[in-house]
Amino acid sequence: MLTEEEASILAEASVNDHVHAADVKAVKAQIESGGDPLGEAFLRLRSAGDRRSDGAVYTPPEIVRSMTRWLSSQGNIERIIDPGAGSGRYVLAAAEAFPNARLIAVEKDPLAALLLRANLSVRIPDAMVEVVVGDFRDLSLPTVKGKTAFVGNPPYVRHHDIDDEWKRWYVDSFSSIGIKASALAGLHLHFYLKVFQASQDGDVGAFVTSAEWMDVNYGSALRALLVEKLGLESLHVLEPSLEAFPGTATTAAIACFHVGTRKRTIKSRSVSAIGQLNGLSRGQSNTKNEFRNSSKWSSILAPITQEQDGLIELGEFFRVHRGQVTGKNEVWVASAQAHNLPERVLFPSVTKARDIISAGSRLNELAALRNVIDLPTDLDDFTLSEKKRIQRFLQWAKSVGADSTYIATHRKAWWSVGLKQPAPILCTYMARRPPQFTVNMCQARHINIAHGLYPREDIDQTTLAAVVDWLNQNVNVGSGRTYAGGLTKFEPKEIERLKIPSPERIIM
Repeated sequence: MLTEEEASILAEASVNDHVHAADVKAVKAQIESGGDPLGEAFLRLRSAGDRRSDGAVYTPPEIVRSMTRWLSSQGNIERIIDPGAGSGRYVLAAAEAFPNARLIAVEKDPLAALLLRANLSVRIPDAMVEVVVGDFRDLSLPTVKGKTAFVGNPPYVRHHDIDDEWKRWYVDSFSSIGIKASALAGLHLHFYLKVFQASQDGDVGAFVTSAEWMDVNYGSALRALLVEKLGLESLHVLEPSLEAFPGTATTAAIACFHVGTRKRTIKSRSVSAIGQLNGLSRGQSNTKNEFRNSSKWSSILAPITQEQDGLIELGEFFRVHRGQVTGKNEVWVASAQAHNLPERVLFPSVTKARDIISAGSRLNELAALRNVIDLPTDLDDFTLSEKKRIQRFLQWAKSVGADSTYIATHRKAWWSVGLKQPAPILCTYMARRPPQFTVNMCQARHINIAHGLYPREDIDQTTLAAVVDWLNQNVNVGSGRTYAGGLTKFEPKEIERLKIPSPERIIM
């Protein structure tokens, strides 16, 4: 039965659209042959911004088939649940593979749910599918005697777009099972938690998500949940080139789990071609303790050694620090409001990645950089005239809330940004490309859009330049962490783990 929202959409469509019978016949033929023209139409109808806020990214059929094939190896399944069903790609595959199973498709978007129903009516009209229009986290599931399988692509929504009430639910629910969780987790992690709450021993599941949770701090709760509670059996990490989420060069991870399993090992592997998925049956075996004891699971798939082929970790020679957070760039990155401030509180700084990318391997000029205002905590050293100008600026800054940001309230003085000393080498750390390293020839400061590399011992300019040139030629996006949207991010510790020849060898 249609929900009120679905009925409204259908009524509006019937009034406004005139569809030719030939078009309907063509679409039905595509659906019958296994295509998803309605899902493709949905992705065109919903703007990229709307789909991003809802986490609506549909999975390619090859990945759907491989995940369904893995489910088929898990014995008799009584019930299959797709918590973010979209146009029904997983539900349709499951209905064909498990004709006697009861299926539940949960989808929050009423238009997508309507398209799902249409796909079902054409492909598998007799399938036992319940379509639930709503939030999977609100779903109340009755217990069943047989095995339940959870499968799908949980929606990717960043924590910024998650209501505080759900963030509290996430943190409190984890706390109740003895796991510390962060409210910074994305929605796909919420879905894993809900699966745990709704599952019982013997249940199985396979989810494909962005792989960021494998390494980031806020993914620690999910990593613990998978190992200690959900029974992680295998982890398959897909390289960005596979496009698990079309239109986004994003590293994806497929996690297969078996609740209550007593296995002491977990399979893991990197996958560089669709043909390697093989029903998710392969992978090297690692002990559960290896996963328990690792804070970054990507290192299990590609172990990092201290020295390999004559290369040494960059962190042996450099400390890497992210630039200073201003708390409100529109205030502290100098604008017209700052024109009257004393010159000595204005510091030419790298304030956007483009500053480094445009400079290439050498940042030679300060002229093109914007100034960052960095006032000392004690203003007594300024002349009376300077103090008056500073106070006028600070009055304006307060009027736009610069004193009440989280960062400002945790400073010794809310007006003092506290820029770091110039770093001899600067690098970008988040872009749809490898990081750009540059020698900071002009002693620019930097804010938190860049990292600074500070030598642990004195290194001359010739060697610094050689290190930068080597890094720019040899570091690729595969060394970082790729997020939905195709952004590759390098945290300071990831930069420090990059392998380089020793500096003396680089200039030989």
